[in-house]
Amino acid sequence: MHSLAGKTALVTGANSGIGLEASIQMLRLGARVVMTARDRAKGEAALATAQAASGSTAASLLLVDFASLRSVRELASAYRVDNNRLDILVNNAGSVNAARHVTPDGFEATFQVNYLGAFLLTHLLLDLLQKSAPSRVVNVSSVGHFNGTMDFDNLQFEKGGYAIMRAYGRSKLGNILFTRELAKRLAAQNVLVNCLHPGAVVTNIWSHAPGWAKPALALAKLFMISAEEGGSRIVYLAASPEVDGKTGGYYDRNRVKAPSHLAQDDALARRLWEFSAAAVGITAS
Repeated sequence: MHSLAGKTALVTGANSGIGLEASIQMLRLGARVVMTARDRAKGEAALATAQAASGSTAASLLLVDFASLRSVRELASAYRVDNNRLDILVNNAGSVNAARHVTPDGFEATFQVNYLGAFLLTHLLLDLLQKSAPSRVVNVSSVGHFNGTMDFDNLQFEKGGYAIMRAYGRSKLGNILFTRELAKRLAAQNVLVNCLHPGAVVTNIWSHAPGWAKPALALAKLFMISAEEGGSRIVYLAASPEVDGKTGGYYDRNRVKAPSHLAQDDALARRLWEFSAAAVGITAS
């Protein structure tokens, strides 16, 4: 890995799982790491864990709730108070919901938390990424995107058809489409944008799964990789010299893989970009 001395990283969803492990590993590489969490107590516990495990005090905590676009904007503003650069942005925060839930902003919650909030945060901090180039954006997607669709006539499942994995797959498909489109737009600015399936990881994201699915999840966990290994795959995209100059890729086990056919649809990526920019109220040319 490249040394990250003098670099600053922002990791969302860093209070547990792969976000916490990625934070620890980047601290060990010398980075300053700004960790985010929704809950203060859990965030402060994670911060203490990261500092103890890495032997570094160069970590700090900011709070954000990605189910609120206002909170995402407040995060971007709070980040700028103590940071004038951003070398690595890891969009990792994610959730699932057993039943359809609409956020106060009017969007289906899984779509907003897993995708739309990351779209907004990236754009709010884009000038810092450009200023700090060479810089990197790492979007955490999932192999679940292969089952994802992007039906603009029923994008928020407002006309029905909601299911936990349909919503999850759609949000993760969004992550890849966003990665590919952003990478194209930043190709000449030395901001690398890549995404990954971190692997089937033992994390808390499925704690909101319906009761009928929990026995199967308990069995599946016996075959899942550790959060430490999943976190290392994030750090690979954030710090490996093997990624130098490479952008727009979907990675699985640290190798570029072809995503789903829908994820490779450039017209669909542009349409989602235009929808997302209008939805969060920004100009993203």
